[in-house]
Amino acid sequence: MFALFRPAMHRAPLPAEHVDTTYRRLRWQIFAGIFIGYAGYYLLRKNFSLAMPYLIEEEGYTRGQLGVAISAVAIAYGLSKFLMGLVSDRSNPRYFLPFGLLLSAAVMFLFGFAHWATSSVTVMFVLLFINGWAQGMGWPASGRTMVHWWSRKERGGVVSVWNVAHNVGGGLIGPLFLLGLGWTNDWHAAFYVPAAVAVLVAVFAFAAMRDTPQSVGLPPVEQYKHDYPEGYDASHEQEFSARRIFVDYVLRNKLLWYIALANVFVYLLRYGVLDWAPTYLKEAKHFSVDTTSWAYFFYEWAGIPGTLLCGWMSDRIFRGNRGLTGIVFMALVTVATLVYWLNPPGNPGIDMAALFAIGFLIYGPVMLVGLQALELAPKKAAGTAAGFTGLFGYLGGSVAASAAMGYTVDHFGWDGGFVMLVAACLLAIAFLLPTLRHTQASSRTREALA
Repeated sequence: MFALFRPAMHRAPLPAEHVDTTYRRLRWQIFAGIFIGYAGYYLLRKNFSLAMPYLIEEEGYTRGQLGVAISAVAIAYGLSKFLMGLVSDRSNPRYFLPFGLLLSAAVMFLFGFAHWATSSVTVMFVLLFINGWAQGMGWPASGRTMVHWWSRKERGGVVSVWNVAHNVGGGLIGPLFLLGLGWTNDWHAAFYVPAAVAVLVAVFAFAAMRDTPQSVGLPPVEQYKHDYPEGYDASHEQEFSARRIFVDYVLRNKLLWYIALANVFVYLLRYGVLDWAPTYLKEAKHFSVDTTSWAYFFYEWAGIPGTLLCGWMSDRIFRGNRGLTGIVFMALVTVATLVYWLNPPGNPGIDMAALFAIGFLIYGPVMLVGLQALELAPKKAAGTAAGFTGLFGYLGGSVAASAAMGYTVDHFGWDGGFVMLVAACLLAIAFLLPTLRHTQASSRTREALA
């Protein structure tokens, strides 16, 4: 099957007078494809969380049981983001990204229309595992696209803007759910309404995306922008073997290991708040269904200005020091999490403000981890490097946010769950500390591996 995804063949070079106009046009078009396409993935990533209160009330599931079920997404996504990252580095993202999105939509249609899909924890786990695996095809394809079409000096801004795609998609889940609920009076609309939109998104992404510049007759972006990374030569345009990518550019990269370990705790906080926000706000703060859906929306969309600010600060204020930027944002997230936890019921404005602040701040570190991974490996290994950090983030952090958080709350209440989230903030900072000399160290790493 993966023969379908093989990289496109190089075409004959375009005349020199057409290079600039073609590059400019295609970069806007391709960015729209990966931005809207990746936003489509997030329409289908966390909509199960909106259905969990209904599954608890109407189907009799416990929080721990649903935590186990939803952990399947994190387990599968972590494995897929890494393993499919290896595949994506040797694939055509124009086919790769839309295919994963269509597969994910198919699973959500099953949840929406097949009653057996929520008949047991085992069935839900299997379906959510398939969904998580399909979800892992979005980031690597987007990462491969960005490192081939934008040079290193402009990549920080591009990645930070693209990274808000998951806030756009994730934030739209709540309003789409309310829209579907209003039309059908059926909470299963949380699944099939976003899935229908995602199918249209997949068609658009396929129409807009392209493989490498060489596949449409353009020179490599390094040549076009006169922006060559240290140690760059013609070999960087050749496809690497899977072994070389995995061993030379991932396993032997110490900084990548620190970033991956920090990502465990960044994701534990990110999804520990996001996955349980509807349930926590309803049970502990007595929010209504429509209010929790809008709270979900505000959390996700707060990440848009937060991520853009983080990218700007990382480039302009901290001069490319991604580690220091991440530490500052994680320290502020810790404060916002404490307010979200300790604010007593009956103050919804403070709860919403705290949730908005967490969303505003947490997606910056999420973006920085992905950006550092891209910067620490050659572009032909970018999908695998990003997938490696995602493997840790999802198998460690997101699984804990789902399963461990659910059982912790069942046994120790919401206070126990928030102790775990605050500890995650502090541990993320601890693992970011060794990356403070990221810019200098990454240059030496590239030289050593060249």
